[in-house]
Amino acid sequence: MDIGTVLRAVAVMPLPDAARTLAEAGVPVFPCRHRGKEPRTEHGFRDASAEPRQVSAWWRRWPTANIGVPTGAVSGFEVVDVDVHPAGTGYAAFGRAQRAGLIDGWAALVRSPSGGLHAYYSATPSAPHRSWQAPAAHVDFRGDGGYIVVPPSTVIGPNGERSYCVIATASSHALLVDATALRELLDPRPAPAPWTGPRDRVVDLDPERLARWVAARGEGERNRALFWAACRAAEAGVSPSDAHAVLGPAAERAGLPVPEITTTIRSAYRTALPHAPARPALAGASSAAASQPPIRAAL
Repeated sequence: MDIGTVLRAVAVMPLPDAARTLAEAGVPVFPCRHRGKEPRTEHGFRDASAEPRQVSAWWRRWPTANIGVPTGAVSGFEVVDVDVHPAGTGYAAFGRAQRAGLIDGWAALVRSPSGGLHAYYSATPSAPHRSWQAPAAHVDFRGDGGYIVVPPSTVIGPNGERSYCVIATASSHALLVDATALRELLDPRPAPAPWTGPRDRVVDLDPERLARWVAARGEGERNRALFWAACRAAEAGVSPSDAHAVLGPAAERAGLPVPEITTTIRSAYRTALPHAPARPALAGASSAAASQPPIRAAL
């Protein structure tokens, strides 16, 4: 599927026809609010469908609904989202990424209603990238766990009603974007504290406060929040099993699956303590750990 060609074709269609054409091209879609970005279906982008009859039924019910498309492996494309808002613009960061050779090979460029930019790239189903945000750079990455609003949708903003407009499509085959390298350029992680050997100091951690904080992260940011919290626990000398006992239930309540929680905490400990000796595997499922007495910690 050439997403650039499909987007250019639907950009001039009425919304119901555009949604159906996208579905017929194999692009899963879901309805968003009229002149808005909020999903109309109960489970949002997780309800997306490429079944023409389902799509037609949605747009018969909501004929003026904007069109949302989940990004990542499910749709086959990822998007670098350059924001423009009163707090700043992401074009300077996008330019730095361009000079570094990290954003070549886009399939399509779409101007967003705010004056920002959506650059579309092919996704690799076997190696999906998670969505992330680089707030200081005013750039978001839309991969697995995210979605995008596509042409010919319109949004009401400070400058009135504006459309998503296709401004360019690639003449050659689209390439993959190195989302990991792009994030390192735009939102570099601080260097981890050096390993100084085992520490017995127990610090103060409030699981309920942490759960509320993790749950408040946007879609695609909950894994990052868990990673950050686990790094802080590692630096404070909390053992991996104790960190899992506290952070695991909090992350589960925030909606992360148990295998992802375990993998993320392990990865955080390897990152925060790169010179640490091998440690035993984390204890089992976090739901089982929830019955243990809470440790007192502070992140």
